[in-house]
Formats: sequence, structure tokens, C-alpha cells
Amino acid sequence: MNLREKDSAYIWHPYTQEKTADSNIIMVRGEGVYLYDEAGNRYIDSCASWWTNIHGHAHPHIAQKIAEQAKQLEQVIFAGFSHPTAIELAEKLLGILPEGFAKVFYSDNGSTAVEVAIKMSLQYWRNRGEERTKVICFRDAYHGDTFGAMSVSARGIFTEPYQRLLFDVVFIDTPDLENEQHIVGQFRAAVEQNKSEIAAFIFEPLVLGSGGMKIYRPELLDQLLDICSKHDIISIADEVMTGFGRTGRMFAIDHLGQTPDIICLSKGITGGFIPFAATITKQFIYDAFYDDEKSKMLFHGHSYTGNPLGCAAGLASLEVFEQEKTLDKIADIASSHQVFAHKIKNNKAIKQVRQCGTILVMEFRTDGADGYLSNIRDRMYSFFMDRHIMLRPLGNVLYILPPYCISKSDLSEIYQAIEDFTADLL
Repeated sequence: MNLREKDSAYIWHPYTQEKTADSNIIMVRGEGVYLYDEAGNRYIDSCASWWTNIHGHAHPHIAQKIAEQAKQLEQVIFAGFSHPTAIELAEKLLGILPEGFAKVFYSDNGSTAVEVAIKMSLQYWRNRGEERTKVICFRDAYHGDTFGAMSVSARGIFTEPYQRLLFDVVFIDTPDLENEQHIVGQFRAAVEQNKSEIAAFIFEPLVLGSGGMKIYRPELLDQLLDICSKHDIISIADEVMTGFGRTGRMFAIDHLGQTPDIICLSKGITGGFIPFAATITKQFIYDAFYDDEKSKMLFHGHSYTGNPLGCAAGLASLEVFEQEKTLDKIADIASSHQVFAHKIKNNKAIKQVRQCGTILVMEFRTDGADGYLSNIRDRMYSFFMDRHIMLRPLGNVLYILPPYCISKSDLSEIYQAIEDFTADLL
């Protein structure tokens, strides 16, 4: 059997209907914004390999630092032990986050970073002698695939098989640029109706990712966080996708005047090299667990918590931000997106164009149903893959979210391909 045949025979891939999907393309090498398959074909990774890769594939500095760490210490149990790289990374993260964050809890992916935040929030109130068990979240949210993360996510196709097993939450409508006062009123009503039962509010700041790349203003979020503060509700920013530059600043919460109590980080934290995550809290959260009673400890951990290789990748990625002036690259991408968005916004094939930092979103008109299972999705995916451009539409929503090393010529190639696709539709 060749590699594709073995892949089909042995592997179960994520978010894939294996019976109807084409065979998987076998990638054997990456360099910068490009991936190369076994036949030597080159692809532009326009979705940053599921939003993880920020500096480019096989970045030499990050690869070198991981190799150096592997020769020194590859893994150590993180309960009762620590290591220098974990300590240094925590110090660096706290140094670049808004003032007020104090403690870093490591895990291994975005879903578990969120899971940790939810468990912290619920146990925080229990440790204080209060039974607050409800969480407020947006109706179209996506926070991950573990059960706690699914519980605070949209009820729909992603969660339908498990719905009776998910805990109840308080949903409010998804914000956009036109319904802000409605959202504020709805949020206030949810707080008033549930009063002392609300433990936390979890949100994807500025951009709801898998829910359709829906964008809203930081000013609205500031109003919601102000309400949380006045009612002692823990606020959780899920920056698994938006963290490390995606919205134009290092973190989406850097656009805010208010600061949440917990932030969840993953994906870009290691530059796309190694699965890794961090849940970072303010001191008062930690203090509720700091007690003579062992029963008040946080009962959560992973075998690879604080893995030295992940920590080394995280530190190296932050060094690349400084060495390569990555925030300037981010600004250049945002500027290019703005120009193209203005050019294509009146295209008859497109319902709406949205943009936030390096994220450019085009919602296409369809004859059938919109959403994740929209029939236009497979047509779009095949069109761009035939042109060796990796884009993974969310149903009828097409987005560009590239590594920051992408060139203007590669962006132009992507933009032109999108225009060509719209011409095919009309």
C-alpha cells in the first residue's frame, strides 16, 4: 500500500466524514507559509494549519530551541516538581498580558484550557461556601470538544449527539455590529433572573471562531465585563484562536478597557509546533484554592502538564515576535486585508465581508441553507485546493487566517483566487 492507502486503512481523522471524503493529501515538509506534499506540490497554508502556525512552518529558531531542550530535559512530572523553562515561560506570559494576571496553569490543548477555566470557576464558588453553578455564554460559541467545553458551546451539530449529557448554561444572543444594546439588555436580564447562581461568563473576545468567524466590537465586551465585575461574576476570555496577534494586537483583550479574570491560551502559543495550553488567572481565583484543607485544591492535571518541550517552543515563539518584529507583519497583513475587503465587499456573490486584524471573513450567498453543512463548502474547498491554496471554509463562510510570514504576493494570489471563485458563482 502507498501512504494514502495506509492513511485510509489505519487512521480516523477529525471532523471528517470518512465515507464521502476524498483521500487525504500527505504532507511531508513545511517551510514558511508553504506545505509540500509527497509529490512535491506546494500549497499556501492560508488557514495556518487550523489557526496554530503563526511564524511559518519549521521555523529554524523554534526548532533549534526545542532540540536544545530535548537534549537537556524532555519531561518531568509537574506535581511536586518544576523546571526552569516552565518558570521562565510563565514569567514571560504574565509580562505581556494586561496587568492583574498572576498565576499560570499549564495543560495541553485549547479544550482543556477551557475545561480548566470552567472547573476553576465552579470550584472557586464552592470553596467559598457558595453553590454557583451557572455559566453565561454566547449562543453561537465554540469552546472545544471536551464535555465542559461543549456545555458552554452552541447547541447544534457539533454537540447534538451528547446534548442530554451537557450541563445547562444561560445562553444570550451572539453579538454583531448592530445588536449591541439588545445584547447588553439580555445580559443584564440573565444576571437578574439568575442572581446569585451565575458562576462565570465565558466568551471568545471580538471573534467567534468556529461559530462562523462572527466579529463584534470591544466596547460591547467592556460593558458586559463591567456588569460581571459589579455582580461578582468570573469572566473567562477564551483566546485559544485570537491570542498571539490574530486580532492585530498581542491578545484580543488588549483592545479592551476592562480585564477578564481568566484567559485561556493555546494554538499559537508554541508557534504551531507542539500541543500546549495555559489557563491564566488573577490572584483572587488562586487564593480561593490556597488553604490548609487539601479538599480545596484544584483537582485537575495532565501527564504532560508543563512539558519542557512545549515550554521551550512557547519561549522561542515569543523570541521570534521580538526578533522579527512580528507585530509589524501583523499590521501589514491587516492593511492588505482591509484593501481587499473594500474591493470585494460589493461583490454580488458575497453577503458580508468582515475583518479583524489578520482575520478576513467572507460570508457567501447560497441558494440553500447557510451554516456549517452548507453545500457550497465542498465546492469552495475543492476550488482552492485545485489552486494549491489551503482554505477550510466554515460552511458558506470563507476566511483567511495566515501565518504572519506570508508575503504580499502570496496574499495577492489568494485574493485573486477568491475573485475567480466569485466569478464562477455569478
